[in-house]
Amino acid sequence: MGRYTGPKGRINRRLGAVVFENAGAQKAFEARDFPPGMAQRRRKQSDYGIALKEKQKIKFYYGFREEQLRRFFSVARRRPGNTGENLLVMCECRLDNVVRRAGFCSTRPQARQGITHRHFQLNGVTVDKPSIQVKPGDVITVRNRPNLKKLYKELAEANTAPTAEWLSFDQNELKASVTVAPTMDDVSLPVEVGQVVAFMSR
Repeated sequence: MGRYTGPKGRINRRLGAVVFENAGAQKAFEARDFPPGMAQRRRKQSDYGIALKEKQKIKFYYGFREEQLRRFFSVARRRPGNTGENLLVMCECRLDNVVRRAGFCSTRPQARQGITHRHFQLNGVTVDKPSIQVKPGDVITVRNRPNLKKLYKELAEANTAPTAEWLSFDQNELKASVTVAPTMDDVSLPVEVGQVVAFMSR
């Protein structure tokens, strides 16, 4: 099954968080912050339902398919340290998230599409895999094509979100650098990751 392409405002309302950042989805969430189909009656969620919702936040926010999230979780569990923190830091280090958080564009789907269409270079090499893990010292640039430079200049100027503290972004040069490795404090998604670890460990 492919990625979700339906109404994004419904997902924001269902999960109780802005996991889709485009203006329409945010506006729908702000206008009606209760879950879809539950305006008249609210049921108490089970522990399973709560944990599932927290997992879905990560899945939709970072644009994973289910099997991709499972793979990331498997790697995070094998690494030393807290599994939940490892998982979220790995998600933050994905190339598509870095492109978004640096300020090249305003949403992760935009960033993912640009990468798959080979609009970006990582350390001078053209890449097309959004899941590439970046590390401190890596440099992301837009390919030296006038049409791409013009496109991302406009997208960067329209983006109002601040650049993540662990990144530096030169809007004029359209160049982003990873200055340090991100930590849990740099994760902007409000999620109870302990619930996610318990759910995915079953």
